[in-house]
Amino acid sequence: MNLIISIITSILILLTMSCLIATTLADPVVISVTDFGAKGDGRTDSSQAFVMAWTSACSSEVPATMYVPRKRFLISSPVEFQGPCNGTKIEVKIDGSIVAPDGAQSLGSSDSWIMFSHVEGLVINGGAFDGVGSSLWACKASQQSCPEGPTTLTIFGSNNVEIRRVTSINAKLYHIVVHSCENVTLEGVRIYAPKDSPNTDGVHVQNSMNVRILDTGIRTGDDCISIGPGTRNLWIQRVACGPGHGISIGSLGKGLEEDGVENVTVKNVVFSGTQNGLRIKSWGRPSNGYVKGVVFKQVVMNDVQNPILIDQNYCPRNEGCPNQNSGIKISGITYTDIKGTSASRVAMKFDCSDTSPCMDIGLQDIELTYQKQPAQSFCKNVRGMTLGVVNPPSCL
Repeated sequence: MNLIISIITSILILLTMSCLIATTLADPVVISVTDFGAKGDGRTDSSQAFVMAWTSACSSEVPATMYVPRKRFLISSPVEFQGPCNGTKIEVKIDGSIVAPDGAQSLGSSDSWIMFSHVEGLVINGGAFDGVGSSLWACKASQQSCPEGPTTLTIFGSNNVEIRRVTSINAKLYHIVVHSCENVTLEGVRIYAPKDSPNTDGVHVQNSMNVRILDTGIRTGDDCISIGPGTRNLWIQRVACGPGHGISIGSLGKGLEEDGVENVTVKNVVFSGTQNGLRIKSWGRPSNGYVKGVVFKQVVMNDVQNPILIDQNYCPRNEGCPNQNSGIKISGITYTDIKGTSASRVAMKFDCSDTSPCMDIGLQDIELTYQKQPAQSFCKNVRGMTLGVVNPPSCL
């Protein structure tokens, strides 16, 4: 009997030691960009050091953290942090800030400054990205020959991504783009750019599914959130927008062959001084795209130029689409509990296509005023229904 007890005890000890060894081996490794020569003085280019630190973290067999200390690091050329990585989770922990080079031509014709591509289980936690966009904006304002500019942070072809407590300021073009991804959460993000900064969209989502944007504040010169073709199952909640152009589905229908947008929820959002509030826009061109299954609810408008807007005759500068009809099919759009003030008399505008009318539009509990007076609504080629009190009076 004593021999049996001794054998069992030995086995238990061996199992315990194995678990301790496995736990030790699985402890996450922290790899600092300074280990690879990043200076953090705001002047010395750290692009290569960041890439080397990422390569080391990405190749780790155990969970790894790429660490950016509380300093200011210049990334003077476009960088791409590529996956897939060996581990199932990789974190980029930023206590400091990452700054782009100044100058309209500083990043050439690149469409992205910092990109993460084909990464599974990515977490970007904290820190600030400074796009230093003012020189490029001035170039565009002077109508010189300028590059379009790069997006500050692009997440491409990646799944199970978290972007938390990140700040993005003064992007040269878009601030954050999520493209061709699944299961992405942005939470506690802060985005800032002047209201006259061109094309500085806060967050752009395209060809992606199961994206959540939560507890986020966006002050910028273009759309706070723009939603492109191929977006499905998007949830936006507790977002403050303004200045900016509001939350826009579109523009859609620029091309004939285009994926649709479906299952979008926008909830508990406040717009302040924005050009638009809740907007769906499509080019006045033939297209096989669509928008369906969209819920807008519990939204506050503070002095918004176009609180509720569907525009299927979008045609900037009347180039390439005059006298054509949008082929985008818009259906199943509901607006519930929308309250506040409009900066124009027409607070609800549904300007839909002759050939693809807007169908199944629902309005419930709408209360929008204009300069403390009744506002108006406008309808063209739209069908739907109202419930509860709707002001301005519905034209559906």
